[in-house]
Amino acid sequence: MATLPTSSQSGRQKTTAGVLLGAAFLMATSAIGPGFLTQTAVFTEQFKANFAFVILASVILDIGAQLNVWRIITMSGLRGQDVANKVLPGLGYFVAFLVALGGLAFNVGNVGGAAMGLNVIFGLNFKLGALISALVAFYIFLSKEMGKAMDNFTKFLGFVMLVLTLYVAIVTKPPVGEAVLRMVAPTHVPFLPIVTLLGGTVGGYITFSGGHRLLDAGITGPEHLGEVTKSSVTGIVIASLMRVLLFLAVLGVVATGAKLDPKNPPASAFQIGAGLLGYKIFGIVLWAAAITSVVGASYTSVSFLRTLHKSIDRHNAKWIIGFITASTLLFITVEKPVALLILAGSLNGLILPITLGTMLLASRRKDIVGDYRHPTWMIVFGVLVVAIALYAGINSLKGMAALWSR
Repeated sequence: MATLPTSSQSGRQKTTAGVLLGAAFLMATSAIGPGFLTQTAVFTEQFKANFAFVILASVILDIGAQLNVWRIITMSGLRGQDVANKVLPGLGYFVAFLVALGGLAFNVGNVGGAAMGLNVIFGLNFKLGALISALVAFYIFLSKEMGKAMDNFTKFLGFVMLVLTLYVAIVTKPPVGEAVLRMVAPTHVPFLPIVTLLGGTVGGYITFSGGHRLLDAGITGPEHLGEVTKSSVTGIVIASLMRVLLFLAVLGVVATGAKLDPKNPPASAFQIGAGLLGYKIFGIVLWAAAITSVVGASYTSVSFLRTLHKSIDRHNAKWIIGFITASTLLFITVEKPVALLILAGSLNGLILPITLGTMLLASRRKDIVGDYRHPTWMIVFGVLVVAIALYAGINSLKGMAALWSR
């Protein structure tokens, strides 16, 4: 006779399921930031229905990158920087520096996006909006159950973003049939936006956010392989669903011949498509996207620093709050981008090829992954993503050098 699960076993299963979904949403909402909204609107206006192919191609590459990273992290039981240090002593510290610097640069933009969102919704000035948003993020990390609070926060706001964007996509009445056709049969194949979307979805710190969340929750080892794989793919699916809904919402606007405001393309798309209500909806979506990205960027950036000193590991929440504080103060006090932030944004393009390349090397090291056997097809897939990401990263640095020489 089969034994029924006890209440404690049922509770553990429910908790694990919540963490797995929370990790997926943490990763997805970390990707869905102000830049995500702007990029999608700009590329949709530029490539129209052909952008559907770009989204599909980037989703396939995103899954390849994330499966590699999450599997190696959870099978080894080590954070990204610790895996890197085992592959090449000292490399992990370099990676931690890159992630923290890149995360800070992105977080300044995330705080700015949150401030802009509150300005659209309530008419608050940017500095007050930034402070209020920072206090909301503080509340998450001051919670006694920080992980659970973070999971619930990102799941709720992620759901809100999806529902509101779906509403706008329905209102704008996009040519769905043409979008589906161009997804598999584009009239031309633009390479640059595929690379851009890859970096925007799994680049920098983003792909490690959910993986490190699973690690902190104790979800490691071969017995959790299936759950980790499902959670990893779920994160990409959530981020991609938001991308598709946003693409359709904007496509419905630009297909009529309307021109988006270059100063704020997604805001103008929502306003043209759904009037004043659409503009307010954009404010809510922008704030939700920005504040969840603040949470994700801060949590993950500090998780890369925890190995550097015991005090960082012991006072993790305080360091995260300090990271958010630094980002907010930079946004409030620095009116124009400084050289450090320009440099950080460019260096961020090198994080994915370095970290993913390191994970691929680690996948064949028994002293790191034990008896776990990483599929060869995943390694091949990963090498392809590394090559594309490295190409993008080098071009990013060339662009920075050209800007610097002016």
